[in-house]
Amino acid sequence: MTTDRNRLAWTFVITCIAAFMTSLDNLVVTMALPSIRETLDASLAELEWTVNAYTLAFAVLLLPAAALGDRLGRRRVFAAGLALFTVASAAAALAPTVGTLIAARAVQGVGGAIVLPLSMTLLSAAVPAERRGAALGIWGAVSGLAIALGPLVGGAITQGAAWQWIFWLNVPLGVAAIPLAFTRLTESREASSRLDVTGTALVSLGLFGIVLGVVRGQEHGWTSTGVLSTLITGAVGLVAFVGWELRSERRGGAAMLPMSLFRRRGFAAVNAVAALFSFGMFGSIFLISQYLQNVMGYSPLDAGLRTLPWTVMPLLIAPIAGPLSDRIGGRPLMVTGLALMTGGLLWLRADLAPDTSFLTLVPAFVISGIGMALFFVPVANVVMGSVATEHEGLASGVNNAVREVGGVFGIAVLASVFATAGGYATATDFTDGIRVALLVGAAATGAGTLGSLLVPRHRTSTVPEVVGGPTPRLDYQPAES
Repeated sequence: MTTDRNRLAWTFVITCIAAFMTSLDNLVVTMALPSIRETLDASLAELEWTVNAYTLAFAVLLLPAAALGDRLGRRRVFAAGLALFTVASAAAALAPTVGTLIAARAVQGVGGAIVLPLSMTLLSAAVPAERRGAALGIWGAVSGLAIALGPLVGGAITQGAAWQWIFWLNVPLGVAAIPLAFTRLTESREASSRLDVTGTALVSLGLFGIVLGVVRGQEHGWTSTGVLSTLITGAVGLVAFVGWELRSERRGGAAMLPMSLFRRRGFAAVNAVAALFSFGMFGSIFLISQYLQNVMGYSPLDAGLRTLPWTVMPLLIAPIAGPLSDRIGGRPLMVTGLALMTGGLLWLRADLAPDTSFLTLVPAFVISGIGMALFFVPVANVVMGSVATEHEGLASGVNNAVREVGGVFGIAVLASVFATAGGYATATDFTDGIRVALLVGAAATGAGTLGSLLVPRHRTSTVPEVVGGPTPRLDYQPAES
């Protein structure tokens, strides 16, 4: 019993550290961009790719990486991903040119795409069914907190030391976690004869095309030949992927993503809602962090500190919301969280002005942060509970990929709306632009609130335990659409 408890504790620590590391690097570099520009003589486009290289690789490879772990062994692939992420972090810290930095960031994204979904799957498999909601809730809160704290951590390290230490921070954590992964985690895999290579290639092409097109749209124009051709290529790739997966299922092959999963109302609904949530959250935080600096005049560190009433909420709410989600289910928390997030964004929109004081923004920050926490806490358990056990790795990859792509869309679309309605010329122009953009972000989270009502109610499995068989799991039993 003591051995099992120790293994569970180690699994929780290792997977949460890994999730924090990889999630943090989504936005940690944003506050360091001016320093990187000065040190490496980088252009504006190169600075953008310093951020986008990680996001692109991360979003495109989440689903294939989760499938690879299911087939080759989740612990083995997880440890390999940690090693890749750690080596790439060191390469980013040592980068002599901005081109080298961009390449290292892309490799970081590959490692992060491997680590994040498998950390969720490994933790889910290790936790007893009756405690899974609390454990995955804290895991989700850790991931969300890392994303939200990225600008603060990046600003603090850049201002206190140098931008290279943003990446050096990952190295000792990775070096410590890799041997622990091999010795403390339990290996698991999905029984399957082969990897769906064709499906992996098609979904990678599709997601890469869509994400790349969205990222480049604002810079090159949404109707430019390069952007349109990239978006069309991505769309064709995704359509071909769906067709291939349907064909594989009909023939009894090893489909990477069985399309039958989307006939489950819970799985389809939670992924749609996750995309809308990320759209509103990422896009809004991206602009608000700039408002604090460009309009209110704060330094990168001071601006990051002033987002704490928003970003610290997952840490405070998770210990309460996790066990609550086990008792009442994830849907009430998701609905409440998205409604609060929508209200907070609308409140911010009403308060923002060229001469707004920071204290005026605090209540809206707190409400938005509570809403974000209430969504992050139950979503992992809802995703895992919406599919059969053998598909948990795939479900994790799909949900994280959807959230990443939703965030990319949110930043691109809200930035485009901001540039159209305002701009950087004056504080008034900036305020005019962000007010319209926040309205779009609130519309997305409001649509997510309605969509979360489609998530099925929570119900505990009543299947009796069989000696030598699998332990009954806390499940969501969705009605078929």
